[in-house]
Amino acid sequence: MVFWIFGYGSLVWNPGFEYDEKLIGYIKDYRRVFDLACIDHRGTPEKPARTCTLDESKGAICWGAAYCVRGGPEKEKEAMEYLERRECEYDSKTLVDFFTEEDSLHPALTGVIVFTSTPDKVNNKYYLGPAPLEEMARQIATASGPCGNNQEYIFKMEKALHDISHEDDYIIELANEVRKVLGITESVPKEKKLLSPSQIPLKSHILPVKILPLPEAIAAVAADS
Repeated sequence: MVFWIFGYGSLVWNPGFEYDEKLIGYIKDYRRVFDLACIDHRGTPEKPARTCTLDESKGAICWGAAYCVRGGPEKEKEAMEYLERRECEYDSKTLVDFFTEEDSLHPALTGVIVFTSTPDKVNNKYYLGPAPLEEMARQIATASGPCGNNQEYIFKMEKALHDISHEDDYIIELANEVRKVLGITESVPKEKKLLSPSQIPLKSHILPVKILPLPEAIAAVAADS
């Protein structure tokens, strides 16, 4: 058996398991939200962190990375056991279609596994639900656990999506609100834009330079100063 797993949170930048192939793409009718508690990685039971989960939303798309694990039952079992330990706050696994081309009607992969959580505070003890942006930002800015602090998580999430060229406005807005709480003004560094071939001046567009004799050159410099 070969399986594909879709990562939309920390798996995007830190899969943590051995995989054989990686694709950048998206799933449909889901959006990324910070509505799930984390009490063992970047938070504690007394002060839970907020981490990503998925919210069903018709027409939405969620970009991330899909990883393929193949190579025999032992390798696949090892990868899945690792993922189930790491994603222990997620109470279900869902099978989804995965797309790599924008506006495509045909998935590149079907039956891709994604860890999801039931949006029900009664039946899912890790589900925090939505909250005002400022409240979530204060929680993220102050929570920390054995694997680091919660603010690092959202900033890495923001950068990972920037690096795959599919930024998430919700993540950017929340990250900026966390920066406001922390008094930080810097944001994700934007890479310098390279000139395309059509933007590079051709030799025929460069004006010729007239070389003056030395006395005339001295006079021209004096006139400009």
